[in-house]
Amino acid sequence: MRAKVHVTLKKGVLDPQGEAVRHALGALGFDDVGEVRVGKVIELDLSDEDRGTAEARVSEMCEKLLANTVIENYRVELE
Repeated sequence: MRAKVHVTLKKGVLDPQGEAVRHALGALGFDDVGEVRVGKVIELDLSDEDRGTAEARVSEMCEKLLANTVIENYRVELE
């Protein structure tokens, strides 16, 4: 089973990388872009066959390592 974890900054948390991308897009002529938020996607190959077990394990991984839950949200997709 494959898991994708989408990690994004919570609303209200300053995103300097997103602001740098927005500024660079403006410099390239893409002036119609408003706020830009940058996140990350983490892909995991899992040996778990049970979806419930896999989702619980990946959520535990996120809580312990993959996401800083003070300033980041995460969403898990299983394939």
